[in-house]
Formats: sequence, structure tokens, C-alpha cells
Amino acid sequence: MSKLEDLLVKQLEQSNQQNEQLMEQLELLTEQVKFLTQKLYGRSSEKTSATSENQLNLFTDDDLNLFNESEVESDKSAPEPKNEDDIQPIKKKKGHKAEMIKHLPIQEIQCLLHEKDSQCIWCNSELRPIGREYVREEVEFIPAHLKVKKFYRYSYECPSCKKDGEDVIVKAKTPNPVISKSLASPSSVAWLLYQKFELSLPFYRQEKEWQSYGITLNRATMANWVIKSADLWLKPIFNILHQELFKATCIFADETPMQVLHEPGKLATSKSYMWLYRTSANSDKPTVLYEYSPTRSGSNAQQFLSGFSGYLHCDGYDGYNKVQSITRVGCWAHVRRKFHDGISKVAIIKKSQCEIGQDYCDKLFKIERDIVHLIPTEKLKMRKELATPILNQFWYWVEQTNALKNSVLGKALTYAKNQKKYLMNYLLNGECHLSNNLAERSIRPFVVGRKAWNFSSSTKGATSSGIAYSIIQTALENNLNAYDYLKYLFEELPNIPFEEQPEILEGYLPWNNEIQLKFKK
Repeated sequence: MSKLEDLLVKQLEQSNQQNEQLMEQLELLTEQVKFLTQKLYGRSSEKTSATSENQLNLFTDDDLNLFNESEVESDKSAPEPKNEDDIQPIKKKKGHKAEMIKHLPIQEIQCLLHEKDSQCIWCNSELRPIGREYVREEVEFIPAHLKVKKFYRYSYECPSCKKDGEDVIVKAKTPNPVISKSLASPSSVAWLLYQKFELSLPFYRQEKEWQSYGITLNRATMANWVIKSADLWLKPIFNILHQELFKATCIFADETPMQVLHEPGKLATSKSYMWLYRTSANSDKPTVLYEYSPTRSGSNAQQFLSGFSGYLHCDGYDGYNKVQSITRVGCWAHVRRKFHDGISKVAIIKKSQCEIGQDYCDKLFKIERDIVHLIPTEKLKMRKELATPILNQFWYWVEQTNALKNSVLGKALTYAKNQKKYLMNYLLNGECHLSNNLAERSIRPFVVGRKAWNFSSSTKGATSSGIAYSIIQTALENNLNAYDYLKYLFEELPNIPFEEQPEILEGYLPWNNEIQLKFKK
């Protein structure tokens, strides 16, 4: 073979290699275009498009939207609840309206004849009532109003001792304020926290609301009230909840970015983080805790969870590997999502493979739905019996499937391989979950609030926000009225010696029997 022929063969090989690289690049770019087009114009739901025996709709709409960090709004087409209280030949059950208003106080409006109409039109005799009939009912809105409470303390003396030349003077006790040298009251501070951390109403909107009530309460004052009340009265409760968290078998963790404007050594535009840790939903002491941190370093989770030795549910973030003495449990919902991205958003060539991956995940979630009512020991037994064959098939398929490294399918396969040892750990204990959806769901209230108020001004404000979210969300998890519970804490805690007797605070935790009786919804 001549030198010219050798040269032509080499050039042909190079051209073929370049062509393969260009085809791979074209395929990846096509995937990206479809992915971004779907993000811009397509549906954001991860719900399976068709429901059949082989392609099941396993997630609720609530679960499927967790990763998008967006609220799922109510059905606008829902009809007005029917009221079946009207007189009927056969007595019927009360309708939805009656159920909705059964706990509200009632004011009866008596519709009487005016004096000028109370005479008979025929003989001018005075008419007298013979009975009444029910016409309708409606809900009356009573806007909030403010009043000033002035405290006066009385002094008392003993007249007998005074006759003997001794002055004995006793002063009446007054309740300690929630914030000293301030106009703040337990109800006003509780309302601030309730508005911001449960209803996600930023201070600038609350400022307008307070003005409508007749008082100018600026944002700086509101921020100070929140910071001081959280540090003085809510933090002690938070610390006890932190210790109670460690008694759980499983903890679910997540983190999300936030912005803190005046953070030492950092630009105002840099990212800080709010970390979330919570118990299982069926815990007898449901606990949800948030902690602010200036970084996403895994040392934050390591420090917060120091002393915990159970199962930690989390996503694929490597920072959680720093947490010692725990068994890490991976999230199959994240695996499913990565395959789902490849079904509706990538080239047809990869669609069937991504669909296979999602189907395996769907089968695992189907098992979990079928055994959700079982106790942990029975649940674990059924998992090993039903899920193990599916898992074996899935991992074999993962190893045998080839895909471009940077394609959607390739990334999904790589994620599954890297997380395998954590994903399999849910088979170790019946209290473990298949996914980390609980943490994703619990981080959402903070995400919704972040969209409303955008940033925290200081590290103290960010820390206080984490404490406030913790107390409110834990109260809600325990089915308490959060505002009433906060108001009670601000009324009681300033007047008890919990620093000398910390065990007193046990009586103020959300699951305490008396607290449940007073504030349960």
C-alpha cells in the first residue's frame, strides 16, 4: 500500500471519528433543546401521561410537584358546597356548608315588621307574631381592631402595723412583657409571626395592614419584635424539639438556598442556606426544624445531627456523607424524576429506555402504596418479598444499558449507580421510606415565603426565621392552631422560671395533652 493510500485511510478514520463525535453532540443538543422547550412551554407535572397496568399513576399531584418548589392551587372549577339544611320531606344529612361553619358563633337576625306595617290593612287591628321561619345563613367578616392595654399596679399597706410604727407595703404582681420597653403584646407579636411564617406575608404588606388598623408599625420594628421574641421565648422550645428529634428512628433532611444581605465576609448576592430536618409523618411527636447556615457545607448537617444514630433520608448531595454514625437512605423519587425527564423531553431514540427506568420506580412506589397500612415489621417483610425481585431486575438493567454520558438517560443511570447503596437501605427498616418527599414537602412553606419576602436582612433575622418556621410548622404537624399556640407561649413563658427549671418547658411542647386540648384545630 502506497503512502498516499495510508494517508487516505487515516483521513477517513479521522473523518468517521469526527462524524461520530458530531452526531453525539447533535443528539445532546437536541435533548437540551427539547428539555428547555418543555421547561418554557410544557407542563411541569411529573405525572404519568397514561394510566394502565404497566404504566401506573402512583404519585399524588402534591408529591409530583415537590421538586418544582411551586404551590398547587385549588380547583377553580369546584362548585359551591351544597347546603342540604332546607326543609325536605325526608331528613337529609347536613351539607358541606353546615360542616364548614359548625364551630363558628351564631348571631340570629330577627326580621320583624316595622311599626308602621304592624297593623292589619283591613281592620287596622295590631298584628301579633305567630311564628318564624328559617330563611338563610351567611358568614360575617369582622375586621381586626386594636386597643391599648394600660397596666396599673396597686400597692397595699397593713393599717395595724402602721399604727405600731411599722410600714408594711405590698405591691401587686404584674405580668412580664413579651418584649420589655416596647408596645409589643403577646397577641401582636404572635400575629406578626403567624402572618409572615405561616401566611408568607412580608413586612411591607403587614405594614400597610397595621396602618389600616390605625397605627404606624414600621418594618424595622416588626423585624426587631420577631428577632427578640424568637431568641427569648421560642429558642428554648426549639432546643427541646432538637433533642426530641434524635429520639426518632428516621430523620428526613433537605436544604434550599436563601439570600442574606448583611452577612459578614460575603456579598449580598451570594447564597446562604436554610436546612430542614423532620421526623416521620406518623411519629407520635411530629417535629419539623429549620436551621439557617451561611454555607451548604455538609458540616452543618454533621453538627446539627451530632448524637443521632438512626436513618437519615436525603437526596444525592454528597455533603450528607459528613454526618457520622447514621445510615443514609436515598430517595427513589429523585431517581424516578431523572428518568421522567427523559420520557417527555429528549429524543425519541432514548424515550423507551427512560420509560423502562421510570416503570421500575413506579412498581416500587406501587408496592409502598399497597403496604402503607401495615406496621413497620410487616411492611419490611412485604418489601423484601415484593420489592427485591424488582430491584434485582432494575440494577441488572442499569448495568446493561448504555447511554451517552451527558445525555438525560446517561445522567439518570449514573445517578442511580452512584446512589445504589443508599437507595437499597430502605430495605433495612420498616420505618424507612422509599423517598424523601416528606422533607421536600416540609421545605415548601419556606420556599413559598422566600418568594414573597425575597431575602433576610441580617444573620440574626435569618436565624430567627428558622426558629419561627420550626415552631409554627411543628405546631401545624401536631394539628394546633399556630397563632393561638404562639400567643399562649408569649403570655406564659415570660412569667415562668424555665431557665432554672428547664423541665417546666415540657408542658409547653405541641404534643403535650393540655396544649392539645387548648389549641387543637
